[in-house]
Amino acid sequence: MHDDKLLQELRVSAVAGDRASLESFVVAISDDVHRIALRMVWDRQEADDATQEILTKIITKLDSFRAEASIRTWIYRISMNHLLDRRKAVFEALSFEALGDDLLDGLAEPLERYQPELELLANEVMASCTRAMLQCLDRDHRATYLLGEVLELPSATGAEVLQIEPATFRKRLSRARERIRRFMTGNCGLVNPAAPCRCTLRINRANELGRLHTPTPIKNRVDAAIGEIDTVQRISALMRASTAETTPDHVVATLRNALAAPTALMENP
Repeated sequence: MHDDKLLQELRVSAVAGDRASLESFVVAISDDVHRIALRMVWDRQEADDATQEILTKIITKLDSFRAEASIRTWIYRISMNHLLDRRKAVFEALSFEALGDDLLDGLAEPLERYQPELELLANEVMASCTRAMLQCLDRDHRATYLLGEVLELPSATGAEVLQIEPATFRKRLSRARERIRRFMTGNCGLVNPAAPCRCTLRINRANELGRLHTPTPIKNRVDAAIGEIDTVQRISALMRASTAETTPDHVVATLRNALAAPTALMENP
């Protein structure tokens, strides 16, 4: 996401009726919104739908921003409120126990046909696995972990996004970190060399279950941390490694078409 000053400039121009600024604003925030949605709801189609809904909601509320918080915090708050409300009716919990059993199912050396794209496929398995781990946390702890650990927001900012006390945010984050640490230490070979699961060994089974989509490069920023002794650093690096994903083209295209319509979204809140 761009810096607050640029986002605020784009917002002001957009509210004044500048369509180019409105589109630039949407494009600037879309990737972060999509990353949040994907980690809160896991399912890609649902995340795409939620992203479009959130961006539309933000557009219709642009003139209501009063700078009581930073514009980034405001965007995160709208995103989180929407996702937490959206999941109340269809929330499906995944347990760490069930996920652990799933990861041990069908571990095998990848088939020969996967070799040319082995690293990309392993990265996709890793990204899918870390998203699944987040689903093992309840909504409140998942939201806190996502803001505090994955997006690295300070406790005060994360608390402001979720509209809770900073002390409550810190307690939730500590509990979520411990649950993730305990699970990954026992299961993830990237964190603990003695653990059984390896991303490459999951490729065959993940593909059989339809969990791999067409692989796209992921900026893997874990190499340095993996060599460290500190398990917490390894886990943090792994959980952030897939945040280079971008918003699907069709989500932004739909909004662009809406913005180009004679009646703009922001004129009809």
